[in-house]
Amino acid sequence: MPLVDGFDDASIRSIGHLGIVAGAYDSLQIADVIDAALPKTRHHHLSHAQVLKAMILNGLGYVERRLYLFPEFFDDVAVERLLGEGVTREHLNDDVLGRTLDAIAAYGPTELFNEIVTSCLLPTDFGSHCIHIDTTNFSVTGAYEPDFGTGEIEITYGHPKDGRWDLKRFVLGMASNQYGVPLFLQTFSGNESDKETILTIIQHLKENLKTDAKVYHVADAAFYTATNLQNLGQHTFWISRVPATIKEVQELVRTEDSFLPCADDRYGYQEHSSEYAGIRQKWVLYRSAPMYEREEKTFEKNLVKDLDRTKKSLRKLCAREFACAPDAQSAVETWLTKHPRCRLCELDITTITRKQEKKRGRPKNGEPVQVSYKITAEVEQIPEVLAEERRILGRFVLATNDLELSVDELLTNYKAQSAVERGFRFLKDKSFRVAEVFLKKVSRIQALAMVMVLCLFIYSLTEFRLRRELERSGETVTSQTKKQTQRPTLKWVFFRFRRVREFVIVEEGRRVKRVANLNEELGKVLRLLGREYEKYYI
Repeated sequence: MPLVDGFDDASIRSIGHLGIVAGAYDSLQIADVIDAALPKTRHHHLSHAQVLKAMILNGLGYVERRLYLFPEFFDDVAVERLLGEGVTREHLNDDVLGRTLDAIAAYGPTELFNEIVTSCLLPTDFGSHCIHIDTTNFSVTGAYEPDFGTGEIEITYGHPKDGRWDLKRFVLGMASNQYGVPLFLQTFSGNESDKETILTIIQHLKENLKTDAKVYHVADAAFYTATNLQNLGQHTFWISRVPATIKEVQELVRTEDSFLPCADDRYGYQEHSSEYAGIRQKWVLYRSAPMYEREEKTFEKNLVKDLDRTKKSLRKLCAREFACAPDAQSAVETWLTKHPRCRLCELDITTITRKQEKKRGRPKNGEPVQVSYKITAEVEQIPEVLAEERRILGRFVLATNDLELSVDELLTNYKAQSAVERGFRFLKDKSFRVAEVFLKKVSRIQALAMVMVLCLFIYSLTEFRLRRELERSGETVTSQTKKQTQRPTLKWVFFRFRRVREFVIVEEGRRVKRVANLNEELGKVLRLLGREYEKYYI
């Protein structure tokens, strides 16, 4: 039957922002790395590189789909345009997904990601002056039995950062450069300590990321232990916040000496030297005005709650009975050491006498009695203590073993630690559906963790590239606040592409694919990103 010219309303398929994701996958030449590492060995229709590309599209799809419902994601997506000629939604089934995850697990998720980074990122000018390291953990549902001797992690109970004590979990460690682009990942068992995992990541980074440039490994206070510092020595450069639990820090933050101004006038500093753990290092005490304002608000709110808890604790103390007055006095002193903000007023230790036999009335003269002692008191907060606590708000100590690093560079490099923290927030965003893992095999969870970080890798590199091209060209795009900007978030750009569709019209008996809703500004974004991106919308 000949085709009738006109619009085929059954042909509408979504492209949205997925063309940008596909273009990034192509421009980074990730498929070449996957094909070399995981070659197609059977007569399957799709290669592992194509399936991984589909998984990335699914992971960055921002739809209400979980990854284990993977095939349904492509029900209304322009699959052939994004994944290649002849590819259909039917080719993307559960077996295909599982087979690729198994191949990634067999090769080694960390090793495969390292090869992608080495091939796709290090030859570029994205840089790795600072490597920011952090860990987080992900809750999983289902029963996972440990398989000792396989090299797999253990899905087990640990300290939950999402408050789900009832669920088992695994730990994901990640290292990012100063732009938030992931450089390294490794999965760990759910009960692994941050102190140990961060050291492991740094040691593996030294083995895998070879560079002649000076590199700083930046981590939060969990890294700063005597064991870690001694293991790294003097020649692996690091930057870390020093834990407030260290006695020297507690003394240092209470200094009354004046602060010098930083280049950023919101901060002041005092420079000190230390040989903590036998490692020569520079300690800098900073005073942050923005941090002071935040902490002061929290401090004032918590004062009321703290006083209520203190009064409740005192009522329990006053309800106790003691065998002798010295025991009661000792309990008072112990209680005061646990409540340093408070003091007791109207304190009295009273004597209580009772008949040894439970009879009504007062004891008669000479009748044996039972004597006990109770505390009565009122509590008040000590103004001088509270004033001292307020005075030292907004202070923190940063340390580095590069004695030549300036106080301004130290602060700037550490503040970029938020890049890796943003990455973890990105992975756990409820619209990023691979954040909730439900898989039967531990090995597939480790493989899926690599896919998750690869999504972040593509996302952050694409955002960096777009911002750089906007800056180079002097052009701008419309922000969420309707203003022109050269630093849009990629998620907002993705949102702007949400209505882009593929459809088919019949012209002179031929089916021709067209793209709708691609306006001038969206075209500008594609032009700046490059031809690898434009081709999915032409």
